[in-house]
Amino acid sequence: MIPTDMLKRGHKSNPRNGVQNCRISVLVMSFTLMLMLVLVYLLLHTDGEESYTKTDNDSEKLSLDHEFPNPKQKWNSFDSLVKFHPTKEFRNGTDLIWQVPELSPKGVLFVAHGCNGRAINFWDQTLECPDCIGLPEERLLVLHALARGFAVITISSARTCWTYGKEVLVVKDVIEWWISKRKLEKLPLVALGASSGGYFVSVLATTMKFNSIVIMIAEGMFEEMDIKRDYPPTLFVHMPKDFGRQRKIDEYVEILKDTGIDVGVVECMEFPLSANTLSDRIPGLDQNLSGKLFEFLKEKGFVDKNGYMRRDGRAIKWKEALQEKKTVSLDKHLVPHIQEELNLAYAYHEMTSVHSDQIFKWFESHISLLDLTCDALGI
Repeated sequence: MIPTDMLKRGHKSNPRNGVQNCRISVLVMSFTLMLMLVLVYLLLHTDGEESYTKTDNDSEKLSLDHEFPNPKQKWNSFDSLVKFHPTKEFRNGTDLIWQVPELSPKGVLFVAHGCNGRAINFWDQTLECPDCIGLPEERLLVLHALARGFAVITISSARTCWTYGKEVLVVKDVIEWWISKRKLEKLPLVALGASSGGYFVSVLATTMKFNSIVIMIAEGMFEEMDIKRDYPPTLFVHMPKDFGRQRKIDEYVEILKDTGIDVGVVECMEFPLSANTLSDRIPGLDQNLSGKLFEFLKEKGFVDKNGYMRRDGRAIKWKEALQEKKTVSLDKHLVPHIQEELNLAYAYHEMTSVHSDQIFKWFESHISLLDLTCDALGI
């Protein structure tokens, strides 16, 4: 049975003593609100890469000013901004890995992996987490979140994929326990889930108060839920090559809009591989090996003359073909990292960090301006 009650957004009171104090407070609040509105507007509209446009029913939809032919960020793009120093814990029968930014965080992000994933996929191997493996897209999402000021918590599912009954309550308890332990209760809470994790987050959002959520390469479980007006703003990040899922997303976007929920959509398109793609995205894979692998993929006909994958990375036997080619030596630990990038390049069904800018602008745009103002003024 899927729980459907949601926590209601609270409102802070602002008592004042005396007419004069009231007038001064109103002027201060009005000026501060106007200033913050201008700042938020500038942040959302002057980046030069993406912008928000209003759709029917005041739902927010992301529109791109230009396409992303290739992923922008390299695996070390955040080296000057943030380093991995995660903490690994165990609670309620599952492991959680988390990190809080050194400076005061602006929010808390829960991330749910897909089937066959684990919390260790999101974090590089460090002294604090020796068994972490840092898959390229997962790690970049976390680094982007930390660099933008979000505390990040990842939790492993009990089974291969997430389940939507008792496990929802287990994860809710873990998140609330962790937030309380870290004294982060006043911060906005957001969530991102991919594939099975996307379905899971769509259900979890009926029992936890999220400021907004992102459902990646999944359509959610909205047919099985009673969606109310206080369901969080929802951004779908999907790959249009998956036609069946796209049809469902289109359907659910209209359902959510009709309910009065803010909805956004980001479409992730295929991109061509190059000699540097794998070395740009995967730590520990140098440019020489990246170039050899690219030439190998072209030689075997796995990519076309323009560098585009002919088929999904899971559907080609590139690992077997590489073993037969004795001239290229590959560390077996790099195989899942390469597999993920091949899947992503084809753009049918894969975790992606390519549109992280849009994802975090979605989160930031739905952090309550009033709450931020009141916290800043100490009200």
